[in-house]
Amino acid sequence: MTDTPRLILASKSFGRRQMLEQAGVPFDVDVANLDEDAVKDSLKAEEASVEQAAETLAELKARRVSARQPGALVLGADSMLECEGRWYNKAETRAEARDHLLALAGREHRLVTSAVVLRDEIRLWHHTAVARLTMRAFSEPFLDAYLDAIGDLACASVGCYQVEGRGLQLFSRIDGDFHAIIGLPLLQVLDHLRHQGVLSS
Repeated sequence: MTDTPRLILASKSFGRRQMLEQAGVPFDVDVANLDEDAVKDSLKAEEASVEQAAETLAELKARRVSARQPGALVLGADSMLECEGRWYNKAETRAEARDHLLALAGREHRLVTSAVVLRDEIRLWHHTAVARLTMRAFSEPFLDAYLDAIGDLACASVGCYQVEGRGLQLFSRIDGDFHAIIGLPLLQVLDHLRHQGVLSS
């Protein structure tokens, strides 16, 4: 018998799953059913900060899953992008992704990633990381070639880019936790999982 708690990732993000897998973390996936856009609209109306929004969404995801996974550690995460006061959601189409990237070109934006761990609907831990990224002023032909190359991945992340791949070419400067930009403040998560006995110390 073992007292090692199960870890559940309350996210459908491929990037988050891949990071945990590559780090050797044992986990299962149980995706929360959450209307994220409605939650964001409500938080925006309440004049919440982008940091508060990311943390709230991460906790709501974890709480939904924790209610049906008794005894398990449930990890929820969310990333929010803010540029000059505007919050960006994931693009739903290539055309929308193109518009987002044109709006971000030549500007600095903030990418806020929050992770929350719950057990039996009780919050045990959270961490929020803030990165600052500056997109270079790329040409429209470059942008169209980029979108052709990445295909559906343009709609897979809030910024329409993956800095771990071809999306790195969009940037002139990146300041922040690389793993958090991908979707999870991994070192901090690993430290908490060691504390909880999921990983050996």
